[in-house]
Amino acid sequence: MNNHSPIMLYDGVCGFCSQSVQIIIKLDKKGVIKFAPLQGEFGNSAKLRHKELENIDSVVILEANSNGREQIFVRSDAILQITKHLGGIWKIFQIAQIIPKPIRDFLYDLFARNRYKVFGKYDSCMIPSPEIRARFIDIA
Repeated sequence: MNNHSPIMLYDGVCGFCSQSVQIIIKLDKKGVIKFAPLQGEFGNSAKLRHKELENIDSVVILEANSNGREQIFVRSDAILQITKHLGGIWKIFQIAQIIPKPIRDFLYDLFARNRYKVFGKYDSCMIPSPEIRARFIDIA
């Protein structure tokens, strides 16, 4: 990873995921979080570096830890990382860490299994507007 910003990998064809990216962009006033679709070149290279991501279609956060090594957060842990980086009132969601991870991930998976039914699926990844394009990786 050559960037110290957290990078959110998301399902680029998921309607909910794409809308979530748009909301995070609006909430992340400092522009800390960068984005890349799981289906893109960067997402595929992350899957090669981290075999545990091979069959994942969940939200993933990649960021450098204190030693500069790439660390991954998936599912509910990724959501908690996002709220941590958004700061402000969003940090209140850090209290969800008291819920055991298996329960948090069960709830995450329950929602994720139904996201296409509720929010739809696109034929291709969204193309960001020119104003926010710099926050995306794999987008020319």
